[in-house]
Amino acid sequence: MDPDYEPASLQTRNVFGVTLEETRNEASLDQSKLKNVITRNAEFTATARRDALVALITLKYTQSNSVCLATDGQTIGIGAGQQSRVHCTRIACAKADLWCLRQHSTTIGLPFRPGLRRPEQDNAIDLFLRDDATEMELERLKMLFEQAPARLTQEHKQEWLANFRSAVLGSDGYIPFRDSIDRAVQSGVRWVVQPGGSNRDAEVIAACDEYDMAMAFTGIRLFHH
Repeated sequence: MDPDYEPASLQTRNVFGVTLEETRNEASLDQSKLKNVITRNAEFTATARRDALVALITLKYTQSNSVCLATDGQTIGIGAGQQSRVHCTRIACAKADLWCLRQHSTTIGLPFRPGLRRPEQDNAIDLFLRDDATEMELERLKMLFEQAPARLTQEHKQEWLANFRSAVLGSDGYIPFRDSIDRAVQSGVRWVVQPGGSNRDAEVIAACDEYDMAMAFTGIRLFHH
């Protein structure tokens, strides 16, 4: 690797005989991009600002369309490469929910079979928490534990997830409908950061106000194709 290498500022791609050109994404993502808070709740805590930047930097290098959830200085859910913004949100939120359920005392205390490798433990936890595991997968799951643990009920899951409300949602493009906000609030999102610029910005802002979320417009699209 050449540590001094810099790609050309103009990127060119040929698609079926049509030449597309655009400048390379050299956007600098820092606290100044979070100044335009457009909701009634304008409070972005220091940790929320940090997590918003984590989400934005993640999105800059993630295949579009993409949505990212971040908390505690880390990414906890990414929905990437989808054709619909709400599909990105659903995937990112579902992953964030799984991350949150991994912190449950039952999950942490799972009685894995001695000698089970870390990747196998990780896959076992995923199956243990999922609601869409097949019967065959659940049968194999039993073989990974010294004693088959009782799975968390939907009531236990919802009770645990309801205590989590400290996530930031970032979007690489504008959020065109309120459906992403309605889904995000169910996964503990309190802050939103997105480019803005949709014809329905007012509808999305109203949804955030309804849930007492704070949302900032960056004015920067982070598309990566």
